Amino acid sequence: MNTDHAFRPSDSLSSVRYEIRGHLARRAHELERQGYEIVSLNIGNPRLFGFRTPETMRLAMIENMSESEGYCHQKGIFPAREAVVMQQQARGVGGVSAEEVFVGNGVSELIDLVLRALLNRGDEVLVPSPDYPLWTAAVNLNAGRAVHYPCHPRNHFIPDPEEVASLVTRRTRAIVIINPNNPTGATYPRPVLEALARLAERRRLVVFSDEIYDQMVYDGTESIPMATLVHDTLCTTLSGLSKIYRACGYRVGWAVFSGRVRDAGEYLSALELLSSLRLCSNVPAQWAVQTAIGGHQSVRELVSAGGRLYESRRALLEATGRSRFLQLHPPTGAMYGFVGVDTAQLPDFDDQQFALDLLEQKHVLVVPGVSFNVPYRNHFRVTTLPDADTLRMVFGRIEELLCAYATGGAGVRAAGGAASGVAEAAAAGAAAPRVAAPRVAAASSAASNVVVKAQDRFK
Repeated sequence: MNTDHAFRPSDSLSSVRYEIRGHLARRAHELERQGYEIVSLNIGNPRLFGFRTPETMRLAMIENMSESEGYCHQKGIFPAREAVVMQQQARGVGGVSAEEVFVGNGVSELIDLVLRALLNRGDEVLVPSPDYPLWTAAVNLNAGRAVHYPCHPRNHFIPDPEEVASLVTRRTRAIVIINPNNPTGATYPRPVLEALARLAERRRLVVFSDEIYDQMVYDGTESIPMATLVHDTLCTTLSGLSKIYRACGYRVGWAVFSGRVRDAGEYLSALELLSSLRLCSNVPAQWAVQTAIGGHQSVRELVSAGGRLYESRRALLEATGRSRFLQLHPPTGAMYGFVGVDTAQLPDFDDQQFALDLLEQKHVLVVPGVSFNVPYRNHFRVTTLPDADTLRMVFGRIEELLCAYATGGAGVRAAGGAASGVAEAAAAGAAAPRVAAPRVAAASSAASNVVVKAQDRFK
């Protein structure tokens, strides 16, 4: 594509990618316009799969619409911020008031703001690999350097605190913890979180704890608020309405500061300045926060045995357990599966080519694993939001494609026209993460045992 020099995009975007809504997603839209029905498993959007925001939240917003016609305080309306404070107190987080709560247009906006207020050029931020790619993108956009600490498949995607510690330098300013994790569904155990908290305190790192899936856990798994463990440095907890309350379109998130808040006055003032520059976040939807946090937590039924999300997760585990080619560390939280492919069976497997072939031939849209800043090419992410029958159908199509790969059948690779263009564009955007982890064999015996044990629980 030819571009006039006057209209060239910023060089700051050269290291930014977001394949969740990238080339493959655009190709899926093209196919839909041609009349094809695409099963889109690329994004965690509950409404797309029939989930509704609780009615009480909708009513709260409607009843306060007349109070929503003007700008509110740059940090958000007081009832919303106070509700967040009460939630934190109920979880054992002390010393937090409404002054330490910032409401934003979803966690996505707040990720950008909290990093922009902190980073100088060349500052480093420890980010998990795999990660939610907005974290890496936001670090890069704000002139920082994302240093990825590996969460190895062989360790069920749980980070090794000693390995994380080895990556800290004099330029390291912060550590990002995504728990429960997107894309892997891993939920970190208490000893790991405690070790990361001590590391952050020892090296004076700001902790950014992304807990948007905090109540979305399975089979008795405990989701531990990082703010209950971090005391001697600044801890930022990020959460919102999008996932737990199925209100993605409301665009309401919050950042709560705890720990050494008194020593972070200049940083918090900078964050308030940035919040003021955009005047305020979406006012009508903020009125739903108090009702959401203080009301019935319907997500608990969804993630319990017989609940929609629980049964979809079960279907995912069963489908991968039956496959000749797939492995899955059972997700204990969130709404995703980060599925591995056995490279002993398919040594030439490439996640981006697979995702394109699956879209073109089977009309299923998934996200290649490399999109989540990993150095290996044998994983892909799916959301567990569809019902169990849909997931069974999808994995039937996936198995058909992988069988065709294994037998070298005709038409296995997408060729020519728009399809090859998508593959080339996706490959061009797949930069390797800055800290590489060793290539992981997809069919480890440990992983197989995990899947078998998971299946036994459901018999």
